[in-house]
Amino acid sequence: MPVDAPPTPLLVTLVDDYDVVLKGLAHMFDAYRDRIVVAEIDANAALDDSIDIVLYDSFAQPESDQLEIAALVANPRARHVVVYTWNLQQELVDAALAEGVHGYLSKTLGAADLVDALERIAAGEVVVSRAGRRAPSADGLDWPGKGVGITDRESEVLALITQGKSNAEVAQLTYLSPNTVKSHIRSVYRKIGSDSRTQAVLWGVANGFSPDHHRIDHWLGGP
Repeated sequence: MPVDAPPTPLLVTLVDDYDVVLKGLAHMFDAYRDRIVVAEIDANAALDDSIDIVLYDSFAQPESDQLEIAALVANPRARHVVVYTWNLQQELVDAALAEGVHGYLSKTLGAADLVDALERIAAGEVVVSRAGRRAPSADGLDWPGKGVGITDRESEVLALITQGKSNAEVAQLTYLSPNTVKSHIRSVYRKIGSDSRTQAVLWGVANGFSPDHHRIDHWLGGP
């Protein structure tokens, strides 16, 4: 009897403006290369293939800006668009689903569960992670400042500050309370030895907290 050919792995494009974040996410799939192929993590690489899934990592990205997500959904090269996030507020989920995303997945998912969810989405299912109590990011994920003890959420706050966002804007983008944002900022100051916001921003610029590329614009055909 003929032997069935192995299934073709999914082509997945990772979208975020931070190299360290993307590389950490890409390495989560190392043990699943028979099922997942990362098609692009370099915004400067030409990409002509049709992509099974665009995985939009929300780290320091305008997750609450549905225009960007809608543009990804409208891109003919993307069969499915999935948001990958810490923020599972129902209004964000509902807005993203209304724009046409096919999945809204938590960064707490381990590699095996993430791969399973992506395969279900590619098969036509809409998959949304359940909101729960704040849990640690999945093993293997990376972010700027992790090596000096900055937590995932502290890193995102510092990245947004380094982009020039005010505390109010950071709170709006991360769906954290203003007091929680201030607490994260104070913690970051202690860890990096900063006495002021200006010092923290300069430290952020020097340590990978500025966006590396405008990946979204590039992937959509912009500059």
